[in-house]
Amino acid sequence: MNIVILGSGNAATHFGQEFQQLGHQIVQIYSKTKANADALAFALQCPSTDELTQLVQDADLYLIAVSDQAIPAIVETMPQGINGLVVHCSGATDMAALKRFKNYGVIYPPQSLSKNKIVDIKAIPFCVEGNNEGNTTFLLQLALAFSSRSIYCNSQQRLAIHLSSVMVNNFSNILYQFAYELLEEHNLSFDLVRPIILETAEKVQNHIPITVQTGPAIREDEVTQQKHLKFISNKPDLQQIYQLLSHQITKRK
Repeated sequence: MNIVILGSGNAATHFGQEFQQLGHQIVQIYSKTKANADALAFALQCPSTDELTQLVQDADLYLIAVSDQAIPAIVETMPQGINGLVVHCSGATDMAALKRFKNYGVIYPPQSLSKNKIVDIKAIPFCVEGNNEGNTTFLLQLALAFSSRSIYCNSQQRLAIHLSSVMVNNFSNILYQFAYELLEEHNLSFDLVRPIILETAEKVQNHIPITVQTGPAIREDEVTQQKHLKFISNKPDLQQIYQLLSHQITKRK
């Protein structure tokens, strides 16, 4: 299969590498920044362009791997005569954003991807959707070649997965940062809490999260909670987060 990749960042890099490993041909890389397009094209040994009007128009698949905000402009500027399957890999963008094309869909990996970090693709449940049964079947087969955990889901379900990913990844990470700053303020190393981070992450691999919930909120230990709140009395934002999360834990007891 001949593939054009629009984008040169983290997702574009990983998809390009995986497509090549599966035996597909990357025939062109597009990026609005020529240097970025050239860099990924060099790595994947294919031509590059920074002009959407110069896209190869007879490819089988066009993967739009850019930020959500950039998708509409790219879609609007891509040549109208493309007959290949045009897909994006966004979790929060509706498939309908691609409706100006005859064949379109989505292949979304709920995973943080970084260019320089090896990712176990087989562990990622790719989420696919096509504008018709044939395209959906094709995308699911393609995703299953990446990972046997891949599934079909519609745009609403994909948005739920994306939001859940933000909660467990981005939100948890800012809590790690709060903890890092609190420990640093008291001349303590973040290494002290790294083991409990791993322990919690391992528990939820095999349990529903609330069933392994621990801490003062689930025990309704008001004395300890008040000590905590007093300890961070100079951090009103952190106090508010602490109270909101503690309330949500207690109500699920």
